Amino acid sequence: MRLRFTKMHGLGNDFVMIDGISQKINLTPERVRKLADRNFGVGCDQVLLVEPPQTPNADFRYRIYNQDGGEVENCGNGARCFAAFVRQRGLTVKNKIEVETTNGNLVLHVHEDNRITVDMGVPVLEPEKIPFKAANYASIYPLEAGGRSFEISAVSMGNPHSVTLVDDVESFPVERFGPLIEKHKHFPKRVNAGFLQILSRREAKLRVFERGVGETLACGTGACAAMVAGRLRQLLDHTTDIHLPGGTLTLTWEGQGKPVMMTGPAVSVFQGQIKL
Repeated sequence: MRLRFTKMHGLGNDFVMIDGISQKINLTPERVRKLADRNFGVGCDQVLLVEPPQTPNADFRYRIYNQDGGEVENCGNGARCFAAFVRQRGLTVKNKIEVETTNGNLVLHVHEDNRITVDMGVPVLEPEKIPFKAANYASIYPLEAGGRSFEISAVSMGNPHSVTLVDDVESFPVERFGPLIEKHKHFPKRVNAGFLQILSRREAKLRVFERGVGETLACGTGACAAMVAGRLRQLLDHTTDIHLPGGTLTLTWEGQGKPVMMTGPAVSVFQGQIKL
């Protein structure tokens, strides 16, 4: 099978974008792993697939596969690339695009400066829905990992996140504690582990160890979860810039019951074909 693709990134979080509307495609876990392999394939953090919608009110279906071949629920940086990709491919001319995901619909807004705002939906805080093993909801939970005690916030942005406050995110050993939290027994579906440093009420730094991927240069849903965690602790204002290793995202959250709005860029790198 010969497959056409576009390589894109959102703040260095990189993707292989596949048009599953104008070409036939059967993505198996093995094929995803080959595409994502940085030595023997194209190389990416996730493979993103565009498909026709299954409901009448959506424009497209948006599917996300991690490097390990597993399909996951959401990816914020990928959503921005998705919006840019379907316009570049001529699949739509809309500035407001609604897409289906396995966890509900997302609304994507393309601005004149080509920055894209994604309505990431209302964050889920109930432990059983994240899922996270806890007796009751709390804004902060104790968690033991690697012989160390942490205080985390647990949030779902369509996928599960833990957020830990740290004093200096650049020196914090994410490579050690990220995998331990990702596979912690209190997260039955594993978790994206975020490490957040508050700089001011309008600025923060973040690193994320992503489930099934490892640490990435940026994680859109992780930035949303970090925004929620900072607001729940009354440390951040309702609009905040979050700096990730790959660049900066602007997040807005008015509070519980309201959606998180995420704004940032999406960049095309190159197009190509690969034989699978």
